[in-house]
Amino acid sequence: MSVFVGMNRNGLIRYGFFFSGLVCFALGVAISVKMQHLGLHPWDVLNIALFDRFGLSLGTWTVIIGLILITVSLFAGRKYVNLGTFLNALLIGPIMDIFLWLDILPAPSFGWTDYLWLLVGIVIVGTGGGLYVSGGIGAGPRDGFMLSMAERTGLSVSKARMVVECTVLLVAYLLGGPVFLMTFLYTFIMSPVFQFSLKFFTRLKNELCGSSDGDVNGEK
Repeated sequence: MSVFVGMNRNGLIRYGFFFSGLVCFALGVAISVKMQHLGLHPWDVLNIALFDRFGLSLGTWTVIIGLILITVSLFAGRKYVNLGTFLNALLIGPIMDIFLWLDILPAPSFGWTDYLWLLVGIVIVGTGGGLYVSGGIGAGPRDGFMLSMAERTGLSVSKARMVVECTVLLVAYLLGGPVFLMTFLYTFIMSPVFQFSLKFFTRLKNELCGSSDGDVNGEK
């Protein structure tokens, strides 16, 4: 709670956007996980593969992977690691576990409605990502890692993302993770939702804060 001591109105707005976005993001991932037989984002495929093979919980593996990526990023360069990075790594997983534990999310029917629910989950993930990034608190551990790798290797951010996510997907597949059609379409659907959400919430945040500052950092 010491983070909020003495914080002004603008700071509260920024952290409000940040934490609301984390909850929204976790909810979207939890819905997607319920429809995992259709395929998931590479990082979520890896979390499920580790959960199926070694136990613990999906949220716990999300935290573990996030902290590993933060550690690597710290050695590669501290530039993309800050308070928001740690909060992202530590909170999204447990919040997702809570949603799954509450058992309030739709169960798979193995029919066409599963595609609809997965689409809803992806849209919520993209919206949550844009919402928490618009707060400008910091990059998530996965994007921070990819930005660090891009800087260290000289690759463009898009190429670094492609290399990292393809590697993650291969490892997840070898571990028995759920790789199906939507795994390859997930990012193509989520990315435009994220971009629209980021622009919308950044503009809203700036209006609420009375600022024209549009500087934001990367997502999960």
